[in-house]
Amino acid sequence: VRLVVSGGGSVQAGGSLRLSCTASGFAFDTYAIGWFRLAPGKEREGVSCIKASDGTTYYRDSVQGRFTISTDNAKNTVYLQMNSLKPEDTAVYYCAARSGSECYLSSFYYAYWGQGTQVTVSS
Repeated sequence: VRLVVSGGGSVQAGGSLRLSCTASGFAFDTYAIGWFRLAPGKEREGVSCIKASDGTTYYRDSVQGRFTISTDNAKNTVYLQMNSLKPEDTAVYYCAARSGSECYLSSFYYAYWGQGTQVTVSS
């Protein structure tokens, strides 16, 4: 199982970024994919997740309406479109995968992790 994260970077508040997570080594449409972030001095938190099988999505409250998770099953890729970014969104973002029909915003449930990518939002 391999997850490769791309995207990220530095933007000003109000800007947008798109992260990609490309998976290989497993049956993509039988997994759930989650996005997590880790900011300095804070615990890792779940941002969003999606069930690749049916597209069910979940978001943490602070990103609801600003972030959109989507999947392209043909490319085995999950995207996280981040709009209206705020300085408090600054963190290292990771994607993770879990086998099964449910997705969770807790990292406890995820066995496979991609490398992180830095997102920095300046005010």
